[in-house]
Amino acid sequence: MNPRPAKSSSEATPGITPVPAKDTRNTGPGRLLIAVYAVFAISATARAGYQILTKFSEAPLAYLLSAFAALVYVIATVSLAKPGRTWFKVSVTAVLVELVGVLVVGALSIFDSVQFPHETVWSLFGRGYAFIPLLLPILGLAWLYRRRPGKRPASARG
Repeated sequence: MNPRPAKSSSEATPGITPVPAKDTRNTGPGRLLIAVYAVFAISATARAGYQILTKFSEAPLAYLLSAFAALVYVIATVSLAKPGRTWFKVSVTAVLVELVGVLVVGALSIFDSVQFPHETVWSLFGRGYAFIPLLLPILGLAWLYRRRPGKRPASARG
C-alpha cells in the first residue's frame, strides 16, 4: 500500500482554476493612505492650476513642477486604489517618482532659490505642508512592500 503523495500548493488541479491571492492594498490602513493621496491630488491640482493661470510668469519652473506633482499624486491615488499586479507596478513607480521629486525639488529650492521664488508642494521638502510630502512616499513604499503581489499573508505561513 503506497499512499498517494500529497499535492504541493504549486500543482494545479485539472479543471479547477486557482483563486488568486486577494489584493489588500486598498483595505485597512491602505484606505487612509489612498485618502491622503487623494487630498494631495486635489489640493496640488487646484494650486497648480491657480498658479499657472494667474501668475505663471513669476515662477514658471516652480509652477510646472507643481503641476507635475499634482499629476503624480493623481496617478498614485488611482493606482493605489486599483487591484492587480499592473496597478501595483504603477503605484510603486508613482510613489518612487514622488520621493525623488520631493528630494530633488526640496534640495533645489534650498540651493537654487532663484528658480523657486514661490513655493510648490515639494519645495523645502514639503515644509508648507508640514513635511507630509516627504513622509508620504516613505509610508507609501512601506505599505506597498508589505502588500506586494505574491506575498503570502502571515496567517498562511507554516
